[in-house]
Amino acid sequence: MAIWAVVPAAGKGERFGAGLPKQYLPLCGRSLISYCIELFLAAERIDGIVVALAGDDEDWEQLEPQAPAKPLLTATGGSSRAASVSAALGVIADRVDEKDWVLVHDAARPCLARSDLEQLIDTLEDDEVGGILAAPVADTLKRADGASRVAATVDRNGLWAAQTPQMFRFGLLRKALDEALSAGTPVTDEAMAMERAGYRPRLVAARSANPKVTRPDDLVVAEAVLAANGVVESKR
Repeated sequence: MAIWAVVPAAGKGERFGAGLPKQYLPLCGRSLISYCIELFLAAERIDGIVVALAGDDEDWEQLEPQAPAKPLLTATGGSSRAASVSAALGVIADRVDEKDWVLVHDAARPCLARSDLEQLIDTLEDDEVGGILAAPVADTLKRADGASRVAATVDRNGLWAAQTPQMFRFGLLRKALDEALSAGTPVTDEAMAMERAGYRPRLVAARSANPKVTRPDDLVVAEAVLAANGVVESKR
């Protein structure tokens, strides 16, 4: 079955405070988003890519490959992640079947390892629903009170930190997202929309570091991971 990658990249990144959308921040001479785009373009099992962009995006054309080896489409994203992914699914609706796969990945996760991408696809390709790349929580978790003091220690047993890619059947994901949007229910990732629709996504343990860039210091971490994986040259 076909597998399409969807990259929601319509955010403004205002909380980051960099003066430009976070997905276009420079990292080792390239933008954050370029790392996942290049990975998906090179992956033989990915049939095409859709990038959901802000309506006033002025940076994408400078990065878009001039002769991509497979379809590289764009969609006009919305005000939320769910709206952006839904718009991207609409762009490929006439290119896929209901049971084809959609693999959604954060533009701000530049360190996705090819081995984890392959493992996710291998694990889920016969699943009726799909699942997500994730990591068991290793840190002790604290619940805070209103004064930023510890209110309780949370049992971490059975807790996982959700990552991306998140891989689901096209028809099921599109319906789940559209229902959440129609109901006005905020969903922070695709798995949450699927859970709301009554499904139980499978957890696939990541084997490599796959950090998300949310703060300036995360760029340093991402650079170290990319260097350790041989994606970029180490400065040390």
